[in-house]
Amino acid sequence: MRRTDNGAAARLIAVGEGQAWVEGPLDFSSVPALLKAGDLLLRRPGAFRIDLGGVTAANSAGLALVLEWLDLARSRHLDLRFLNLPDSVRRIAAFSNLEALLPVAEEGT
Repeated sequence: MRRTDNGAAARLIAVGEGQAWVEGPLDFSSVPALLKAGDLLLRRPGAFRIDLGGVTAANSAGLALVLEWLDLARSRHLDLRFLNLPDSVRRIAAFSNLEALLPVAEEGT
């Protein structure tokens, strides 16, 4: 867990086989620790779903984080999908012409 400058915590929590939950802000302060936690999580074989429904705020660092997690998963031949991608991350990805790179799953898939 990493506390950001404003005192809010950001965490990646394994919640089941191949599933994780992210809570807190995705910003330049919280992303390094979350990247490391994701690296550890994505060492197990199989498919993964990371639910970003607990994200309280996100900026371009949040987009960089999900792209890095995706790169880690692909380099390890893992299937990674994101649930509840924050609107701010979607907007930044669309503006940057990166939205098509993000594997977003609908609830239940």
